[in-house]
Amino acid sequence: MCVFTKKFEIGTNIQLVAGIKDNIDVAGYVTEAGSQVFSQNASATEHADVVKNMLSSGVKLVGKLNMHELAYGMTGVNPHLGTPINYLYPDYITGGSSSGCAVAVAEMKVDFSIGTDTGGSIRVPAACCGVFGFKPTFGRVSRKGVVPAESTLDCVGPLAFSVDDLIDGMRCIDNTFASISINRPIKLARVEVSAEAKINQLVDAAINLDGIQLTNTSLDLLDDAFDAALKLMNFEMWQTFGDLVNTGKLGSDIQMRLQEASEIDSKIVSEAEMVRHQFSQQVDNALRGVDALVLPTLASFPLKRGDALAGKNDLSISSLTRPFNLSGHPAITIPLTNKLGKPVGMQLVGAKGNDELLCEIAKKLSYSNNNNTESVEKDDV
Repeated sequence: MCVFTKKFEIGTNIQLVAGIKDNIDVAGYVTEAGSQVFSQNASATEHADVVKNMLSSGVKLVGKLNMHELAYGMTGVNPHLGTPINYLYPDYITGGSSSGCAVAVAEMKVDFSIGTDTGGSIRVPAACCGVFGFKPTFGRVSRKGVVPAESTLDCVGPLAFSVDDLIDGMRCIDNTFASISINRPIKLARVEVSAEAKINQLVDAAINLDGIQLTNTSLDLLDDAFDAALKLMNFEMWQTFGDLVNTGKLGSDIQMRLQEASEIDSKIVSEAEMVRHQFSQQVDNALRGVDALVLPTLASFPLKRGDALAGKNDLSISSLTRPFNLSGHPAITIPLTNKLGKPVGMQLVGAKGNDELLCEIAKKLSYSNNNNTESVEKDDV
């Protein structure tokens, strides 16, 4: 329900089937970005770069996928196009903004989907829906043909039901991406974060494996980075979409966020940029001597669907994802099988440019996490 905004079939040398978020241009179709404001726009005249790469890689593109309006929300609720149902966890939100991308792969309607991630908009819905989601190193994948056109935070990346399909998706959008193998112990640094006890327990169980060399680390600028990334996103969204507040066609949550974003001034932006530099250095330092950092994707369980439809929002759902948009490091979320009946994701963060290594680590961990996390018993949480 409400997963695809447009259905079509493009591509002849078919090897893989994929869907694309509706803020990415597909020639011959309107790029609505989940908003009534753009529904009557002219159709795109050219494919986005990632679409061109997909088609040249033998992908059959079967439609555009629903999203939170303007890619500016984390619940996936969309009053204009409808709100997709979380296939594996129907009581909970899909997360946003790449809501349709996550649901399409959870339902196995596509081999992979391509979304965008400005503050966790791939990783959050992937974690909410029990699938994999990858935010590449900032700037690695072309954003030409993506709405908004300019961003210092946003990345294009794949979502998939399996890590192998995720890697296939990454290969299809980035022809420089080449799979690697690891034949040595994996060195991980567990980041100390404030998260619900059961979530932390599941993450710890998932990395308690032979072949993992584990250390602990902290990122004391994590909260500051979340705040700075949110302010920068708001500033950039106001620059791009501020004139839409007078159309009377925006959803109430988007209208309110844009109006609040108008108050972000140059001093706030400068302060946020200072935090970007400091936090990026802190993450680089934490990665010295290890292959990746590990932490939960979501610090708490997602909102219930009914609460979100009633108007409740929770931007703090991106508290552990948004900081790495600020720093530009690649990050991937791995679904953790559990007996809680609730979605839980584990996030890996790697050094800039080490996207292939991060995906290979995720592959190795994902093959082993089910047996380990099943030991966490279901109880009252």
